[in-house]
Amino acid sequence: EFIQPVARKNEMMNNFLLPGLQDLCVSRTSFKWGIPVDFDPKHVVYVWLDALTNYITGIGYHCDGESDEMFNKNWPADLHLIGKDIIRFHTIYWPIFLMALGLPLPKQVFGHPWLLQGDGKMSKSKGNVLYADELVDFFGVDAVRYFVLHEMPFENDGVISWELMVERLNSDLANTLGNLVNRTISMTNKYFGGTVTDKGVAEEVDADLKAVTENTPKAVEAKMNELRVADAITEIFNLFKRCNKYIDETMPWALAKEEDKKDRLETVLWNLIQSISEGAKLLESFMPETAEKILAQLGGGHVVEKPEILFQRLDLEEVMKKVEELHPKAEEEKKEEEEGIDIEAKPEITFEDFEKMQFQVGEIISCEAVKKSKKLLCSQVKIGSQVKQIVSGIKAHYTPEEMVGKKVMVLVNLKPAKLAGVLSEGMLLCAEDAEGNLALMTPEKKMPAGAEIC
Repeated sequence: EFIQPVARKNEMMNNFLLPGLQDLCVSRTSFKWGIPVDFDPKHVVYVWLDALTNYITGIGYHCDGESDEMFNKNWPADLHLIGKDIIRFHTIYWPIFLMALGLPLPKQVFGHPWLLQGDGKMSKSKGNVLYADELVDFFGVDAVRYFVLHEMPFENDGVISWELMVERLNSDLANTLGNLVNRTISMTNKYFGGTVTDKGVAEEVDADLKAVTENTPKAVEAKMNELRVADAITEIFNLFKRCNKYIDETMPWALAKEEDKKDRLETVLWNLIQSISEGAKLLESFMPETAEKILAQLGGGHVVEKPEILFQRLDLEEVMKKVEELHPKAEEEKKEEEEGIDIEAKPEITFEDFEKMQFQVGEIISCEAVKKSKKLLCSQVKIGSQVKQIVSGIKAHYTPEEMVGKKVMVLVNLKPAKLAGVLSEGMLLCAEDAEGNLALMTPEKKMPAGAEIC
């Protein structure tokens, strides 16, 4: 369980360990920035060597054996939480460095997935970046925290957009949580002047609410132990949903009409306050400001006189209008969206011509820049049981590290040719826009390396 999720472990095993590790040069000569190598001024230290060692030097590691107490206390780390695109550096290079130093490895490395824009990976060149401070201006810090943590699945990439943010705020935060707290406080004030106690008038429906309330902390802890943060938050909101259902089942407004049901009504409201409070305590790690507001308003049975609205519902059209004002689209971009991109038509081909081309899904298992070339990357691409070497002019758009692990569409029966002296045995399919931005064509759904594109 050193690497989580298991899919990340499989990537490292299949792409690097099983094919056999190659020697890694720990200095570079192709650029000047970096720490100079003291015995050769032409070289600088490879950034992943000096960057990774910061984990231990930053807490007081000294190679002479006289490390600070902070290092002795805090190393090894229980968990490295990192982006999935740098999993190789943290699970192959970093353990090798530590083994060479005779130091223990971190106990676990978790490569979290990405949050993608609704139309793909965020990019400044695309102009589709969502900035955290702008999201906070619209929705507040805790709402953004909720969305980012809740919508980030354990293994696969999540999606973030203005539309989804508004939807989650309105449905989960304003309705499920905010409305629940508001209703409970309002009914406690209306029927009991703001203070309730447990009158002990229990009915069968209470048992299920109490069971969910008691089991939720265990469920949250179990999910967090598995690093399933989104699932842990879901467990908390399942408790809040159960509270809403409890209101519908007990109908406090109906109980209030019968004098002999007054103790039962007070018991119902007491149960609600206790369950919501337990949920708020669990929520504190994820949404601290919201949890504090809820607990302060409920007061353990003595609620505030006027409930504070936790989350204000938003109108999507108004939000999108403000977003457009913040980021107006250039006239050329609007025109491009309306008209699309026209390219010069090539001569028609027959179906027989098309049938001669063989397209398959490939998986890039390694990639490096082609020496003496400013444009070319050389990728080793697994296609079924074979591996093809493919040279592509995409260095300006992808780093070698970004390429590794990608599923791509490959023209596999292209006649081999040498580019900058390097043999290329196929072609990676890309799309290009009017500004010359390139994007690799990737399968929409999970497909094995070697699947035919037809």
